[in-house]
Amino acid sequence: MAWYCSANSNEGLVNNLKTAKIFKSEGVEKAMKAVDRKNYVSQGPYNDTPQPLGFGATISAPHMHAYALQYLEPFLKPGMKVLDVGCGSGYLTACFSEMVGPEGKVIGIEHIKELVDMSRRNIQKDRPGYLESQRIILVHGDGRKGYPEESPYDCIHVGAAAEKEPHALIDQLKAPGRLFVPVGVKSQSIYQIDKDENGKVTRKELMGVMVPYQNMLDDIKYENF
Repeated sequence: MAWYCSANSNEGLVNNLKTAKIFKSEGVEKAMKAVDRKNYVSQGPYNDTPQPLGFGATISAPHMHAYALQYLEPFLKPGMKVLDVGCGSGYLTACFSEMVGPEGKVIGIEHIKELVDMSRRNIQKDRPGYLESQRIILVHGDGRKGYPEESPYDCIHVGAAAEKEPHALIDQLKAPGRLFVPVGVKSQSIYQIDKDENGKVTRKELMGVMVPYQNMLDDIKYENF
């Protein structure tokens, strides 16, 4: 099972995820090997389990990051634009940036100010120049509303469960575009929501997960993918 993918190094972790068939894309493998989790997670970075970030938040297990990258991979090509809602430590934001390359752009939005500061420190240390060149832009704000200033996006990743389908985010997708989002309160499923070139929206349930529901107006714990 996926949580058996723990290792003693970043390369070992990614190799184990590949062996477990969590992802198959060479682009995902390259990005995950380029962005070392130890620069974003101080405790157990190579354990395939969620880890605490502080401030009532956790970072998801590596296999969940790999799933997200794999499902979004068709919309993570060089030059594309990504919105990462609930960017947490900045780890997955950095992975997205590696996949879309220097001509692409990734917007990370996070409602916990301390996590925005943390992600900024992490990315400045691990990917020098990415913030200055605006390959990555980090924003403190309510991710439920998306970030219209930089829309539309080729793909949007949501790192905390939404109570219901986030129409504001769907509206900010390009046509074509893809949204990866956990939906539900007591129990959640991850949905892949696609918008085709004509603007038609379709939904596909990918898997059940346990991601604490995120209400940005309440002081509750939630999990960042």
